[in-house]
Amino acid sequence: MRVPVLAYHATNVSGNDYASNDHLAFAADLRLIDDLDLRIVPLQWVVEQVIGAADRDLAGCVALTCDDGSALDFFDIEYPQHGLQRSLYHCMLDFVAERGPAAQPDLHLTSFVIASAQAREQMDADSLFGRGWMGDDWWHAAAASGLMAIENHSWDHNHPCLPSPGIDGMPRGSFLDVDNLARADAEIAAATRFINACIAPQRAKIFCYPFGHVAGYLRDEYFPRFMESHGMLAAMGDGATPVTHTSNRWNLPRHICGWHWKSPEALREILQACR
Repeated sequence: MRVPVLAYHATNVSGNDYASNDHLAFAADLRLIDDLDLRIVPLQWVVEQVIGAADRDLAGCVALTCDDGSALDFFDIEYPQHGLQRSLYHCMLDFVAERGPAAQPDLHLTSFVIASAQAREQMDADSLFGRGWMGDDWWHAAAASGLMAIENHSWDHNHPCLPSPGIDGMPRGSFLDVDNLARADAEIAAATRFINACIAPQRAKIFCYPFGHVAGYLRDEYFPRFMESHGMLAAMGDGATPVTHTSNRWNLPRHICGWHWKSPEALREILQACR
């Protein structure tokens, strides 16, 4: 098993071409993956394979994720200066309409969302024009759609735009400072409970480290020792390598659009190298 996990940010809209717009990149990448005869599968399948909870043939597979949980993941939105943006969800529906449901029968996208409504509201005001694009009103419909999963991207991302200090006196701006039980429970276990209440009967099972900051305390102690509290099966980092059977379940690697690749040609190289 060598599964590349690709990550997108639907709020990355600074233009209307591949390199400047994750919506256009995502739509193009769906077609590229299909053209390469690779199979898109749910991230949960990859996690279950790593932890030994399932035994599927995942050769030639790819998993898709997106971070921060803005409404642009699910709704088409008119974006200032750049026009109507087709949501990642609707990009998948467009792909199915174009190539048929048999082309990618397991098509799926995992969206990592931020739990705290207050934090989301502040981030929306600070970075997204204050238009209410960081709400949770779409989470349940997305989780029930069969095409998306809603997963845990922490309580408040420990985002630098939030009032400081944060939980347990934590300085803002880095997730590496989540280095004790009180901070970890507040950022991860509390987020699990809130997200689960929003998407029931679905449940969040996978965490994604904000900023790609893999705190040693979380990876080595909190996640392995306190599973009953946080409810996670695995955690995603940003290692830019494929997930294999020997990957650390608490730091599974991903490739991030706009960072690890910026063109269809660069993604093609990544995908072919993972075969």
